[in-house]
Amino acid sequence: MPKRKKGFRIEEDSLGEVYVPNSALYGAQTQRAVNNFPISGIKMDFPFTNSFVDALGLIKDAAARANKSLGLLSSTKAYAISKAAKEVWQSKHNSHFPIDVFQTGSGTSSNMNANEVIANLASKASKQKIDPNDDVNMSQSSNDVIPTAIKLSAHMDLTKKLIPSLDKLIATIDKKALSLKNMIKTGRTHLMDAMPVDFSQELSAWSAQLKNSRKTLFFMEARLLEMPLGGTAVGTGINAHPRFAKLFAKELSNLSGAKYKFVASENFFHELSAQDTAVQVSGELKNLAIVLMKISNDLRWMNSGPLSGLSEIELQALQPGSSIMPGKVNPVIPEAVAMVAADVIGNDVTISVGAQSGNFQLNVMLPVIAYNLLKSIAILDGGMNVLADKAIKTFKVNKKSIQASLNKNPILVTALNPIIGYAKAAAIAKKAYKENRPIIEVAMEETNLSKAKLQKLLDPAKLTKGGIN
Repeated sequence: MPKRKKGFRIEEDSLGEVYVPNSALYGAQTQRAVNNFPISGIKMDFPFTNSFVDALGLIKDAAARANKSLGLLSSTKAYAISKAAKEVWQSKHNSHFPIDVFQTGSGTSSNMNANEVIANLASKASKQKIDPNDDVNMSQSSNDVIPTAIKLSAHMDLTKKLIPSLDKLIATIDKKALSLKNMIKTGRTHLMDAMPVDFSQELSAWSAQLKNSRKTLFFMEARLLEMPLGGTAVGTGINAHPRFAKLFAKELSNLSGAKYKFVASENFFHELSAQDTAVQVSGELKNLAIVLMKISNDLRWMNSGPLSGLSEIELQALQPGSSIMPGKVNPVIPEAVAMVAADVIGNDVTISVGAQSGNFQLNVMLPVIAYNLLKSIAILDGGMNVLADKAIKTFKVNKKSIQASLNKNPILVTALNPIIGYAKAAAIAKKAYKENRPIIEVAMEETNLSKAKLQKLLDPAKLTKGGIN
């Protein structure tokens, strides 16, 4: 037996005794994990979201209620566990979840961390012995708790954070597009001058991309309501009542205020051995990241200059852009959002690698999947908010620069193809480029079309509507 150590108490588990800080609500198994995994310093109460620990608390709360309904847990124990678990899902004890993300692949350490904290709190409140395994973990296994926590935490962060931020960004773009309707600018393909577009048309493409992503995320949100709890160790439901899974889902729905209808998964073997849903959600988060990267890069190009670039827009000046070049201001928000997008794309790779580690009846990279999935949601949420508020909403259009570009754009000659043919139109465009002259002037010299006719045919506003003039 170890000697007493100041500031510590001795806790015991199946491997023996271990020192645990007196102030800690957790017990021996959590302490062993703290000792075994001093790897990253990133705890499971992530710096960007409380949802994973909150999900563990909700799971234990709903499970206690279900076990009580089944007559497996006494009312006094169930009440004490539920009350303690509520404190966990209200984020009141996050400092007592100290285990590193890089731990046992099943997340057993984090499940036991929740069991020990809740058992400790419940025992003190009820003044009776409540066991972390036999009572708090009743009808459960780490192997179904952690997959359930991944789905539940992702659902919480999607619905409360990411989707509202996505809606806000879409609304901001749509409002900006409406304000820029009939503002004609030079279109660009291959980064080269092309036929004109309405500024609102350009922004409508961004909005449409985001709306498509939103549709997919709403579909995935429904998949996240399917709870794996009830499969226990390998998917057979060993040590769980046959009705436990459905009752658990019902209690979880009640804890959400009946806002969401959680259901038991149709196949527990699938849910424990694979992380298909996490991969699919991450895939759509990656797609959203790519959309944000495209929008950010468009903004950077349009803002380029201000004298020797495109200079179509002026992003809000937020901070000095150089430590050596006075007066320089950079497109810092699109740059930051582009980095968010790059990180999300990397997170998706990690989740993909993690998901292929579903060996036989259990995936063994669950904590790192949870970490990267929730991180992607969190940084996309933040990125979309700043993009909406500090870039889309506030940029100004440089009308003079846009008009000057339009006036000199020889590609407008494309509208003459049906009348004079492609070859003749190409010759006119080349001459206009070479002599740096407006296309109408050159076309008047090289065709028998009148100035009035050419002005009508080459009107940039009409050309944005497509068709043949």
